[in-house]
Amino acid sequence: MSIIDSLAKRRSYYALNKELPVPQDEVIKMIEELTELVPDAFNMKSARVIVALNDKQDALWDAVYEAFGGKVSREKIDGFKAAAGTVLYYIDTDVVKALQEQFQLYAANFPVWANQANGMLQIAIWTALREKNIGANIQHYNPVIDEAVAKLFNIPKNYSLIAQMPFGGIVSEPAPKEKEDISLRVRIEK
Repeated sequence: MSIIDSLAKRRSYYALNKELPVPQDEVIKMIEELTELVPDAFNMKSARVIVALNDKQDALWDAVYEAFGGKVSREKIDGFKAAAGTVLYYIDTDVVKALQEQFQLYAANFPVWANQANGMLQIAIWTALREKNIGANIQHYNPVIDEAVAKLFNIPKNYSLIAQMPFGGIVSEPAPKEKEDISLRVRIEK
């Protein structure tokens, strides 16, 4: 399968369940490998990943619901809780700050580069999950949930939560995507 085929297969799957088509250990190994392989500027390695599974998966989404005090529907949160697991994406701000001090000429760029690397890691894991016939979606409930999640997982203060990616068995396919006029976003100069 080509990278274009893999990216085309990757979609936002919201109807998920706890039944993975591959062993949990295979998913964990894949996430570990991708975290090591995805590049970042100055080889800073600022991305941190927490994978919530089993009881921790359920506790995570209960904590998210509680953090919002009912402002997000229980049904919506339970949809994410129904997944087999959630990848929590973080940036280690201590790593970023150390490089800012070491390379002051580029100091303003290190937070941007850390976010770029984290985004590349997210798309790599999301696409690789889909290659294993696992569905996923990406959520951004931070910063509202930061304190609750940090307490639940004993997260260091220097970790900044970027995104949450529930993943699991696919219950149903999303609606087809509409084709866009790509010339509105890509310009070719010759």
